[in-house]
Order: sequence, then structure tokens, then C-alpha cells
Amino acid sequence: MMQGTNGSMRLSGNALTNFIATISATGGLLFGYDTGIISSALLQLRNEFHLDTLGAEVVTSAIILGALIGCLVAGGISDRLGRRRTVMIAAALFLVGTVIVASAHSVAVLILARLILGLAIGGASQIVPIYIAEISPPERRGRLVVGFQLAVVSGVTISFITGYLLRDSSWRLMFGIGMLPALILFVGMAFLPNSPRWLALNGQTEEARMVLRRVRATDEIADRELDGILENHDVQAPWSELAKPWVRPALMASVGIALLCQFTGINAVMYYAPTIFADAGFGQDSALLTSVAVGVGMVFATVFGGWAVDNWGRRTRLLPGAVIALVVLGTAFAMHLTGGVGAWITVAAVMAYTIFNTGSLSVAIWLVGAEVYPLSCRSKGMSLVAGGHWGADLVISLTTLSLVQVLGAGWTFWLFAAVNAFAFWFVLRYVPETKGQSLEELERRLKNGTFAPVDRAAARAEAQAR
Repeated sequence: MMQGTNGSMRLSGNALTNFIATISATGGLLFGYDTGIISSALLQLRNEFHLDTLGAEVVTSAIILGALIGCLVAGGISDRLGRRRTVMIAAALFLVGTVIVASAHSVAVLILARLILGLAIGGASQIVPIYIAEISPPERRGRLVVGFQLAVVSGVTISFITGYLLRDSSWRLMFGIGMLPALILFVGMAFLPNSPRWLALNGQTEEARMVLRRVRATDEIADRELDGILENHDVQAPWSELAKPWVRPALMASVGIALLCQFTGINAVMYYAPTIFADAGFGQDSALLTSVAVGVGMVFATVFGGWAVDNWGRRTRLLPGAVIALVVLGTAFAMHLTGGVGAWITVAAVMAYTIFNTGSLSVAIWLVGAEVYPLSCRSKGMSLVAGGHWGADLVISLTTLSLVQVLGAGWTFWLFAAVNAFAFWFVLRYVPETKGQSLEELERRLKNGTFAPVDRAAARAEAQAR
């Protein structure tokens, strides 16, 4: 392993692609850990800082507000500085935010630190999937980009395990552990190559060719792919390009998934899993330990999803299982089935919902968003995808506990079940199958009007004929 031009490591073919995906996905690990650790730390923070329900929601949601800002800003930065440097900026913010949050002695400083961590998470969620997608071969792009989501849920699981193991220690240590992966991400990215598509879009054709030749099986495959990139090459497009009719199907599919991924309730369950289990009759220690099982379930579901997206396709149909699980969960709370068998019904329903949702909708969000946009506005489009995700996440994290107080847990989970059912219909109607297609092929489908899985004009004509 040697150092090459632009600080990149001298690996070749699949080895370099795997190395790139692994190091980049560390951003997802931080994403998951820093968003997940609050569910365990919150049990201590509430006592130390005397937080009421609103205070707990604000501390929890500060990171989401930061992420919303970070992902929108990251689009322009990645267009100007490149994908790799943008990830390095996010890594630096992870380090700064972690130091501040671990040393916070007031609610205001705690919120500020969570905002900084949010900026890092927003930037990572916007750019890491694009970076991996733009450097991966079509036949492996699905599993490699899903590796980012796998890192996210692994980070969540690690945060749950850490929270349980450190339940009798300081919450500061819980947060401080995040410095290690942040340092790995920053140092590792310094040795990786730039995205070949970003290089081509910025007129650095020969540099793009060199990168592609290192990450493809043969020079002929690399040169053919570069020809396809240049054939569709355009200048960086302004934000207004996303509103044009030919780009709109990509916008609807990707942002729709981003919004529904949150409104289906997956992060609400993740953030407040210990609280849910405590309300079901488990003690605090048991609630934390049971949450670890939720995280492990998310990891296995994502591993399965990573296999499925390249073998079954992106439009996997597991959401009906999530609907059933949420109906059962809502019924358990509506009937006050707490303690004993009722508590374990709650655990089983939460586990089933987590697996079904994570293995379908949550796997697709970053992958589809990184695939469907034309190169000229891909970074800005992904900013909207990440913005939709974090905006919806902010709403959910700010309202879940209050929603449970107003509607009751039963109606809250039934409401999430209805959204999951709608999401199933939406995917079938608006999200295309992208398995095995190059990013340039998908761009051509946008331009020739064959992108959407259902031809709306043909559907209207058929309905009128009836």
C-alpha cells in the first residue's frame, strides 16, 4: 500500500473501492452513534440538568436542527471543494462537537455542542452516499452505498451497548467515545482519491480517468465509463435545475422516501426506545438492555437489505410487515398490556417493526438519493434529500413524546402504521428500479421520460378510456 497523487492510497480495483467505502462509512458510524447515544444519556441528563419533557425534546432535537442546516450547506461546499474534502470538514466538526459536548456544564453548551455535531452529521449524510455511489461500479453500488446505512445502524447499536455498559458511569464518557471514529474518518479521508465524476464535471478529465482505472477491473471498462460520464457532462447546475420537469421525478422519488423514512416512525422508536420499554413495565437497566436488541435487529436487517438491493432490487416490499408490527404495538399500549407477557409483546412488536422498516425503506433512502439525480445537480439534489430527512426527523423528535401524551401510545403507533401503509403505495408508484444501471443510464431515463415506474400520462389515458 503506497501513497499516490492527491494523497490517495495505492490500492487497486475492488480492494480500493472497498477501502473507500469502509473509511467513508465511518461518517455513518458517527451519524448513528451521536444520534443514538442520546437515548441512553438522556436518562442521566434529565436528572443532572432537571429537564422536563420539553427540555428533553430540545436537547434531543438540537442535533437534528444542526443536521438540517449542515446537509443544505454541504451541497454547495461539495460542488466547490469536492466530495472528499467535504467529508474531511464533517470529520473535523465531529471532533470539535464531541469535545464540547463531553465537557458541557450547562444546558446551553450542551445544546450548542449538539448543534455542531448536527452540522457534521448533516454534511456526512449529504455527501458520503454520493461519494461512494460515484466511485462504485454499477453492479456493486447498492451494497456499497448501503454500507453507509449499515454503519449508521451499527453506530446506533454501539451507542445502545455503550449506554447500557456505562449506565452507572458518566454520560460524558458516553459522548466522548465518539472522538475515536471521528479521528479515523479525518485521517483516512486524507488518503482517498477524489470522486471521478466530480473531477470530470470540473474539467479534470485525465485525473478522473486515473481514478476510474484504479477502481475498475480493466482500463477498457474505466475508459468506457468515462466516455459515458463525458457524454452526459454538463456544468454545475443552479438550484433552479431541480425544479425543471425532467428532474422532477427524481426529486419526488428521493425526497418522498426521505420524508416517509422519518414519518413512518423509525427514528422516534430509536430515540425513545428505552422510554417505550420503561413504560411497558421494564426497569431502567432492562429497558436499556432491551434497546440493544433493537439495535442488533437493525444491523441484521440492514445487512439483509444490502444484499437485497443488488439481488432483488431497490423496491423491496417489507413495509406491510412494519404496518402489522405497529398495529400490534399500538394495540398492546391501548390495552395497557404492561408487565409480564404484555411487555414481551411490546418488545416483539418493536423488534419486528424495526427489522421490517430498516430492511426496506431505511436501506433505500441514501442509496436512491445518491443514484437518481443527474450529475450536474446531484449534490444539490442530495442536499434536499438529506434536508427532507432531517426536517422530518426534527418534527418527529420534537413531537413524539408530546404526541404520546396527547393521543396516547396506542393511537401514536397506529398513526405510524397508517404512514407505513402509505409509504408502501408511494414506493410502488413513484420509486424506479435502479439495480444494475449506471448513473449515466439513470440520467438518460430522466431525460427520455422513462424514469418513473408508472407512466402517469399513460395511466391517465387508460383511466379516461375506461
